[in-house]
Amino acid sequence: MLALGPNRLWSWDITRLRGPGKWQGFYLYVILDVFSRKVVAWMVADCESAELARELISVACERERIDRNQLILHSDRGAPMKSKTVSQLLADLEVTRSLSRPHVSNDNPFSESHFKTLKYRSDFPPFFGCIEDARSHCRAFFDWYNNAHRHSGIAWLTPIDVHQGRAPQVLAVRQATLTAAYASHPERFVRKPPVVAQLPEAVWINPPADKKLLQDAPGTTIATSLDQNHHPTSDGEPASAGWSPAVDPSPIEAVAVEAVALH
Repeated sequence: MLALGPNRLWSWDITRLRGPGKWQGFYLYVILDVFSRKVVAWMVADCESAELARELISVACERERIDRNQLILHSDRGAPMKSKTVSQLLADLEVTRSLSRPHVSNDNPFSESHFKTLKYRSDFPPFFGCIEDARSHCRAFFDWYNNAHRHSGIAWLTPIDVHQGRAPQVLAVRQATLTAAYASHPERFVRKPPVVAQLPEAVWINPPADKKLLQDAPGTTIATSLDQNHHPTSDGEPASAGWSPAVDPSPIEAVAVEAVALH
């Protein structure tokens, strides 16, 4: 699966957050844009539910103005992900569903890496006293992650800058600053003039072994899996390298969905 721009390939997953008691916990649903790393939708609920997942995906697609046959939605093989409820929604929206290979634990690397960023931060608590505490913490985290976090996988840009198409302008300002620094003190740069890191032109999940496209030149593609035996089918591959930045820059919190508790 290949993403050449935002809103072409999303990854979603659910992780458990510890509650106040041994058998108590809450469930964090997150939808992540694989190219820009922006969290396009999230919610905290008290259970895993296909109905809640369906509502969140629907809200995300509406807010991001996803056209038919534009998006691939990747996930592992959890019960909500394989449910008929979610499958029917994706069919109605004409969103291509992608599932991890059976018995392969690392086929959803972007979501897993994102959850690690969340849970390994110093301010992540050992448990949450109530569901409102969990929502409050996640609300602050996702605001920081989308708007302030300098991500190493996207040339130390913030996800919102990449998602909204501001990366070229930001990188140009950085390069101008480095060029000015080199002109003033070339002795500080021993080997060569400094050059800013560049944003990858393409992002893969399970890239094929014999990638020969222009965007697959060294240094331009993030490959997240080294499985040389997997060749994804062409179904759902993005047809065009062009993309349009989303109009609404605000992250989706789906407050109405958060309030739903299924028993």
